[in-house]
This record gives sequence, structure tokens and C-alpha cells, in this order.
Amino acid sequence: MAIKLGEIARSVGAELRGDADMVITGVGTLMNAEPGQLSFLSNPSYHRYLKQTRASVVVVTPEHIEACPTAALISDNPYLTYARAAALLFPQSPIKPGIHPSAVVADSAIVEAGAHIGACAVVGDDVTIAANASIGPGCVIEAACRIGEESRLVARVTLCHGTVIGKRCLIHPGAVLGADGFGLANDDGRWEKVPQLGRVRVGDDVEIGANTTVDRGALEDTVLHDGVKLDNQIQIAHNVEIGEHTAMAGCSAVAGSTKIGSHCTVGGLAGVVGHLTIGDNVHFSAATLVTRSFEKPGYYSGGVPAMGNGEWRKMVARLRHLEEMHRELKTLKRKIEALEREPDK
Repeated sequence: MAIKLGEIARSVGAELRGDADMVITGVGTLMNAEPGQLSFLSNPSYHRYLKQTRASVVVVTPEHIEACPTAALISDNPYLTYARAAALLFPQSPIKPGIHPSAVVADSAIVEAGAHIGACAVVGDDVTIAANASIGPGCVIEAACRIGEESRLVARVTLCHGTVIGKRCLIHPGAVLGADGFGLANDDGRWEKVPQLGRVRVGDDVEIGANTTVDRGALEDTVLHDGVKLDNQIQIAHNVEIGEHTAMAGCSAVAGSTKIGSHCTVGGLAGVVGHLTIGDNVHFSAATLVTRSFEKPGYYSGGVPAMGNGEWRKMVARLRHLEEMHRELKTLKRKIEALEREPDK
């Protein structure tokens, strides 16, 4: 879509320096943008590319405006302003209401006006699909699910029975919501399945990435509150609760019955064990292993950063002797304390 720069500035709430009648047709990085495109500078490490960019307009903070050789949109949050501008230039295609002939929809299902059900989708008994929701090709919606207004299931999404999706949610291909949690009781060395009787409840404006799994609760529900954002290939176990506007990066995982607060972030590959309480505004860096509750806001990290292979092997070899070294240190400490207690000779 082609939009005049002045219209973009008004829509995103940014201050404009440049020709308001300039037409913008796309977006690009500082390094590779072409004339007619919009770019942004958010990470200071990319500042060196600003002077040589071919973009027609760059979103910058006030501190970088003097170094910007092009038209500029001035913003305290360039990445957010860029996101809003990109959404204007590349609006989501409107859904086409109706049910594809190849879809299978139960007679008891309620499909409200303006909703779309794509090719080869299956909609079970007593399902409710609200107005302007979109069920993409190959999706499976089991019995008694509820899907809110303007929510979109892109393709091959599975909602197991009783799953509730709020308004304006976006669920990417391959996601599974409401599969059984990993509930097993041990009977003298053999595992017996524990019935998983809860549901998955998802609030409004939630986004769930491709191939992410959210398990149903064992007794009570697994809950994702409003504004939660989950990346691809994440595992959310049974009875987990995630607070409003918390975001989790790819391949992270949360074990059963852990409660995570609002406005948290969890880095990629991070693992959170079960039955913990994580407070609001808690942030875990990538690959952190969380084994205890953190209720105080802050930034936390675990794991060992990468290093040279030889150095790594030496460190691991020493770790194997850590307990022995600890015992020797305690012994030496006791000997020193004993010598300090002896009277001078």
C-alpha cells in the first residue's frame, strides 16, 4: 500500500521532519532499504548504518535526529512506531465470511455472522464461533469450544474440547490448546493416567506461536490472561497461569501448576519448573533454569555463557571435583580456626 508520509506520522503519533507529501510504499532495514521505504533505528549498535541508508524516512529518537540524513519520524520508541507504521502499509487481508464446502461443521455449532471457516476445517458439537472470527484451513475445533470475536486461527490449529479463546487472538499454524497434561500416578513402578478434567482459557489479544502447546488443567483450568504473547514451540503444562502482557520466547517451557505474574518476560530456551510463583515484572534471560520462586521484580539469569571448547572441558572436569574440594576446604578451615584458638607459645 502507498501512503503519504504525513498521514503515517499522524496515524502513529510521531513528529515529522521532512516532506509530508512523500509517498511511502514499504519498509526495510537501514542496510537494505530502498527509496520509497521506511526504516527505523532502535538498537544503538546499528547507528553506523544510519548515514549510509537509502531509506526515504527513518524512525529515530530525538538524540539521533541530527545524524539522520533522510526524512525522519521522531519517536521515543522507534520500534513501536515502526510496528504501527508497518501495520498501516501492510494491513491484514479482510476475512471472507462463510463456510468452505469442504469444512465439516456440526449441526449444533453456532457460527455467528461474518465468521469464516476454511477448507477441511472440522468444527465439533456445541462450538461457538463469534462474529468475524476466522478458522483457517485444516483446523480442528473439538466439542464445546468458544472462540471470541475477531480471533484468527491461521491453519492446522487444534482446540481440544472445552477450550475458550477470547477476542482478537491470533493462533499460528500447528498450535495445540487443550491437550492432556502430563498427569501420571505411579502404581508400583507402572504409570497410570490421571484424568485431565480442566480446560484451557485464553483471554483477549493473546498471540500463540506455531507448534506451541498449552495443556489443559488436571482439575482447574490452565489460564493465559489478556495480552499474553507466546513464541513458537513453547510448552505450557497443566494448570499453569500466565499473567497479563507476559511474553515468552521460543522453546521455553513452564512445568505444571506454576503461576507467572503480569508484564514478565521469559527468554528463549528458558525452563521453569513446576509449583513455583513468579511475581509481576520478573524477567528471565535466555536459557535460564528457574528452580525456585521469584516474587521480587527484577532481571534474573542462569546457565553458563558459551566459551572456548578447551576452557569448557577444563571447567567441567573441575566441577566433577567440586564436592571433594568443598570437603577439603572445610577441613582446612577447621584446622585454621583451631590454630587461631591455641594460645601463643
